[in-house]
Amino acid sequence: MPYRPPLVPYETFVADPPDLPVRTPGEGGPAVVSRAEVAGTDAHGATVKAVLADGMTAVVRVDAAGDGVIRVRLAEDPQARSRSARLMPLVHPRTHPATVTVDDRHLRIDAGALVAEIRLDPWHIRFLRPDGSLLLEQDPGTVDISGRQRTLPFGHSTTDGVRVAWHESFVAPGDERFVGFGEKFTPLDKRGQRALMWNFDAFGSESDRAHKNVPFYLSNRGYGVLVDSGLPVQFDVCQSTHSAVQILVPDDLLDYYVLAGPAPAEVLDRLRQLTGQPYLPPRWAFGTWVSSGFYPDSQERVLQRARRLREGDIPCDVLHLDCYWQVAGNWSDLRWDTEAFPDPAGMLRTLSEQGFRVCLWMNPYLMTASPLYAEADAAGYFLRRPDGSTYVADVWHGSYPASAIVDLTNPAAVDWFTGLLRPLLRQGVAVFKTDFAEGVPADAVAHNGMSGVELHNVYSLLFNDVVAGVTEEVAGHRAVWARSSYLGGQRHSAQWSGDVNATWPALASTLRGGLSHGLSGVPFWSHDTGGFHGTPEPDLYVRWSQFGALSPLVRLHGTTSRLPWEFPAEAEQLAVAALRLRYRLMPYLWSAAAQAARTGVPMMRALLVDTPQDPTAWTTDLQYRLGTDLLVAPVTDTSGVRDVYLPVDDDWFDAGTGELHPGGRHLRVRVPLSRMPLYVRRGALLPLVTPGATVGDGPFREVTLVCWGAVDGRAVVHDVDGDTIIEAVRDGDELRIETRGPLLVGQLALAGVGDADRPARSLLNGATVTVAPFAGLFPT
Repeated sequence: MPYRPPLVPYETFVADPPDLPVRTPGEGGPAVVSRAEVAGTDAHGATVKAVLADGMTAVVRVDAAGDGVIRVRLAEDPQARSRSARLMPLVHPRTHPATVTVDDRHLRIDAGALVAEIRLDPWHIRFLRPDGSLLLEQDPGTVDISGRQRTLPFGHSTTDGVRVAWHESFVAPGDERFVGFGEKFTPLDKRGQRALMWNFDAFGSESDRAHKNVPFYLSNRGYGVLVDSGLPVQFDVCQSTHSAVQILVPDDLLDYYVLAGPAPAEVLDRLRQLTGQPYLPPRWAFGTWVSSGFYPDSQERVLQRARRLREGDIPCDVLHLDCYWQVAGNWSDLRWDTEAFPDPAGMLRTLSEQGFRVCLWMNPYLMTASPLYAEADAAGYFLRRPDGSTYVADVWHGSYPASAIVDLTNPAAVDWFTGLLRPLLRQGVAVFKTDFAEGVPADAVAHNGMSGVELHNVYSLLFNDVVAGVTEEVAGHRAVWARSSYLGGQRHSAQWSGDVNATWPALASTLRGGLSHGLSGVPFWSHDTGGFHGTPEPDLYVRWSQFGALSPLVRLHGTTSRLPWEFPAEAEQLAVAALRLRYRLMPYLWSAAAQAARTGVPMMRALLVDTPQDPTAWTTDLQYRLGTDLLVAPVTDTSGVRDVYLPVDDDWFDAGTGELHPGGRHLRVRVPLSRMPLYVRRGALLPLVTPGATVGDGPFREVTLVCWGAVDGRAVVHDVDGDTIIEAVRDGDELRIETRGPLLVGQLALAGVGDADRPARSLLNGATVTVAPFAGLFPT
C-alpha cells in the first residue's frame, strides 16, 4: 500500500488509480539501455537496435517531428503504440526532414531548432541548441556508494518477471524550474512534487488531485517534454532525488517528445502543432454565465432570475441550469422534470427573446432508478465488470445513488446517448455542462476491449468529443463547459476547475490550477465564481467576482445561490460592477481569446510566458497577465492587502490610482473592496465599449480607445468582421494614432498622463481629435 500520513483523512474513490507493484527485497533493479547500434537511417531520423542490461533487445527510434521537435520511442516491438491509442491518437506528429549523421560511436539528428546527439556505447542522449550548447540530457542512472541505482534511467522495470513500466530520467540542474502537467492546484513550480497523470474527482482545489492532467511540462531552460500515453504516467520532479526528473510510463512503450523554445510561447506553439488547435468558443461564451446553483429549481424560478437580471441591468449571456432540471434520483437521463418545468420549450423561447442562451448540466452516468436504465442496461450501453456484469459504481461518493457509466466506446451506446441530447438542442438549448467523467474504475471493461486503466483518462476526451459533436450538428458550434480533460483537450473550449470550496485558500489554489493548465496548452479556463461548496462570506464573494470577471470565462455557481441580490447591497453592487468592467473590456478580451486560439498561448497566463528571462516570474503564481496588457492580482484574504510583482521590461499603471510603477519590483498594496489590484502596461492601447446586457453578435460599436501613457504602442483588435491594427506614435507634442481595419474608433482617451507629458495635439487617422475625459477602469 502507498504511504498515507498518519491520522490524516484520505478520500478514496471508486476510480482511484492502481498502484505500481513494489519490488521484493533482493529482486533485480531496472533494466537500462546499455549500448546500441544503428539499424538504419532515413530522411527523418534513425532506428537503433538497443541492448538492455538484462539482455533484452529493444528498438529505439529517434526522429524529427517538426522544426525543433524530436521524438524518442523505446519499445520491444517497433510497431508498439500506447494502449489508449486504440480509442484515439493523442499526438499528431508530422514528418519533418532531419540531417542525420552517423559514425562508429555517435548518432546525430538535427531538427533545426533542436539537435539530438546520441553516444551509442555506452548509451547516452543529449539534446542541444543549434549553437551546440546543452539544453537537456539523460540522467545516466545515479548510483550510490553501495552500488544501488537511485534513478530510473532509459529502460524498463519488471516485478515477478512482468514488465510494469518503461522509464526515462533527465538531469535537473539545481536552479531549473518546471511548470505544467495540467490543472494542478499545487504551487506553480513543480520541483519537489510527484505529478500523477490520473484524472480524479478532486474534491476541491486544495490537494495534488486534478480533474485535468496533461503529460507535459515546461522548463525555464527553454524546452518542453511531452509524453504520449493515456495511462497513469508519473513524473517524479526532483522529489526522490533533487538532481533528476524521472518519468514512469506503465504502457507498452516509452514515447516522448522534446520541444525546443527557447521562449515558453514557442514551446506552447509546438505543443499546439502536435496535439491540435484550440477551439475558440462563440463570442457569447465570454459573457457572464449565471447558474441556478446545485439545489432544486423550477421553470418559474428560472424566468424570475432572467427578469431580475435584465431589470437590474446585470450583464449576462448564459443561464445555466444545474442538476435539478432533471428528476432527482434519475440523473443523468437527460429528461426534463416535467413537474418543475412544465413547458421547457416555451421557457427557452422566452429566454431567447430576452437575449439568453441556456446551458444544461449533464454527465455520462445514469442512476439505476431512472426509467431508462433497464433498457439501456439490456442493450449493453454501460461499462462492464470483468465478469461481464454491469459496473454500477459509487461515482457520487455516497451522496447520491450509485450509477452505471455510459460506454462511449460502443457505437450503439453513442447513438443512444446523442439521441437523448439532440432533442434538447433542437428545443433551443445552446450548450451542455459536461460534468464528471473521472469515474471509470481501473478494473472496468469497455466494449472495444480496453481496460479501465487504459480508458480512464481518455474517456473524458471521448465524452466531450461526443457532446461537442452533436452540439455542432444541431447548434453550429462545438462549445462544452467541461470539468475533466486530458492531453489534446484544448479542442474542448471551456473548462472549469470543478467543485472548489468557498474559502479564501481555495480561491488562491484555484488560481494556481488555472495558471498550470494554461501552461499545458489550454487557453480557455474558468472556475466557480464565489466557490462551489458552501456559502462565501460577502467580501469573498466580491473578491472572487473580481477574479472571475477578469478570467478567460466567468460563471457564478455554487451549492447555494451566487446571484448578486442574494448578498448584502454593497456586495451586490461591487460584484455587478466587476461584471460590467468585463463587458466594458470585451473588445480586448475577445481579441486576446482569438490570439490564444491561433497560438495556444493562454489568455490568462503566468508571468513567465511574457518574461521568461525573469527568475521571479517562474515562481509567481497568485497573479497573472490577461492578454499582454493587463496584470491581475486577485486579493486572496480578508485584509485587502497583498504583494504584487510587476513584470520586467515594462512600466505599469495602477488602474485604480493612475500611478506609474517601473517593472521588476515588488509592491505591497492595500486596495478597497471596490476594486482589485489591476495594472495596465505603459503603451497599451485598450479598446473599451459601453457594457450592455449581452456581448452581442455584431461588430463592436462606439469604441473608446484608451492610450495608456500617450506613448508609442501597438494593438490588434479582432472582431467578427476582421482584424484591425492600431498603432500609436508619439512625436514630441504630437500623438498620432492610425487604425488599419474595420474597427470604428469613436473617441480617444488618455490615461496615466499628467500635464507635463500630455500631447498638445492628438490625431486619429490624420484628423485632429478632442481627447475624451477618462474616468478610469474603476469609476466612482
